[in-house]
Amino acid sequence: MQCAMELQLSSTFLSSSISSPYLMIVPKQHINQQKAQVLSIKSSSLNPENTSGGLQKSSKKDLSRLLRTEAAIRGIERKADSEKYTNLWPKAVLEALDDSIKQNRWDSALKIFGLLRKQHWYEPRCHTYAKLLVMLGKCKQPNQASLLFEIMLADGLQPTLDVYTALVSAYGFSGLLDEALRTIDDMKSVSNCKPDVYTYSILINCCTKFRRFDMIEYILAEMAYLGIECTSVTYNTLIDGYGKAKLFELMESSLTDMIESETASPDVFTLNSVIGSYGCCGKLEIMEKWFEKFQVMGIKPDVMTFNILIKSYGRAGMYQKMESVLDFMRNRFYSPTVVTYNIIIEIFGKVGLIMNMEEFFLQMKHQGVKPTSFTYCSLVSAYGRAGLLEKVDSIMRQVENSDVVLDTPFFNCIISTFGQAGDLERMVALFLEMKVRKCKPNYITFSTMIQAYDSQGMIEAANDLKSKLITACESNEMIRG
Repeated sequence: MQCAMELQLSSTFLSSSISSPYLMIVPKQHINQQKAQVLSIKSSSLNPENTSGGLQKSSKKDLSRLLRTEAAIRGIERKADSEKYTNLWPKAVLEALDDSIKQNRWDSALKIFGLLRKQHWYEPRCHTYAKLLVMLGKCKQPNQASLLFEIMLADGLQPTLDVYTALVSAYGFSGLLDEALRTIDDMKSVSNCKPDVYTYSILINCCTKFRRFDMIEYILAEMAYLGIECTSVTYNTLIDGYGKAKLFELMESSLTDMIESETASPDVFTLNSVIGSYGCCGKLEIMEKWFEKFQVMGIKPDVMTFNILIKSYGRAGMYQKMESVLDFMRNRFYSPTVVTYNIIIEIFGKVGLIMNMEEFFLQMKHQGVKPTSFTYCSLVSAYGRAGLLEKVDSIMRQVENSDVVLDTPFFNCIISTFGQAGDLERMVALFLEMKVRKCKPNYITFSTMIQAYDSQGMIEAANDLKSKLITACESNEMIRG
């Protein structure tokens, strides 16, 4: 007999994806109206769906484009400290600024923006300030955002709704929620800048991220007083935030309000938030109940939905159900993504089911799904725990012969593996390799190595590394986290 979940899944189809437009800052009178090409930056966290045979050629193009972009940004940035560059080619300055913003390199972006303001052809635009403020919010630089807002006023610009909303997000995502609320109060006194549902949705999102649920009731009451109705985005933000905080009654209450609302309807994001919240806590029966209810509502799952189910069953050790979900995906032409395989490999690796893990890793490659840094981290961790260091060496050779971008978590994983095995020579060699690859260590890197030295009784080496940790923190040679 098929399992209950298999029967429930039998009528679902894949939902459509959403894309966002690309925006470029270009003064009309100085720049061709040619469309700017979106730069695809090679990273370990990029789109997992790229599985074609032309991957290597594509990645080389991406790398070449990335190097050109880096060179252009550095070239423009060097000119920012000089007063003599006041009539540079607009396209070069604007593209360098746009690339810095897209990469969230806030310090470079502000330097280039300073250079932009010196140009004879410069015309201040609110759109430019809005993009910079959004970036500063993502980078958690509220002080810089506040200064930039003052500069905008000095440029003689009247803030728009987009600018104010970006400033609210800059304060909110930095945890300065009271300052974000004050900014909304300022908006109310400016004509054509009254806060809208998008402004309030951002503020609610910030409140959920910082677990300030006490503020949400006040914000919703204010929205109701101003006649601003919640959209699907607002409700999904509330449902996801309450779910992650395990406030299930509030989550279900928000879902009920959403269902009864005339301005919003549950969608696949709602589905994923609800079942993900229960699945993460091991409440699998309730997860299945809600999955069935969403099906009755006519809401179709997507690949992320199935990934959530696979992860939830895997964490509970229900491997048969986990694989039945995967079989269903294949039978119904849902292609497992790199995320799907990474979840399965990690689950089997953590419980020491090495043969199962290897089976899915081979299957992944046979399906043309390219492993990522996370994939190799899971494999290395599993082999390390099982004491199969010769297999770790095999993985390292595979990584060296691939074009996978090695990040700090990967190096932390491999350093930890050799450190725990007592192979301090390999551990140190990998630490030095991080520097060669311009991959900054973080606190985990140093603490892992210090622990390895301590376990071997090498107290002097551990203390020396502690000193280097302090120096790295002071000189910004270490990334946070």
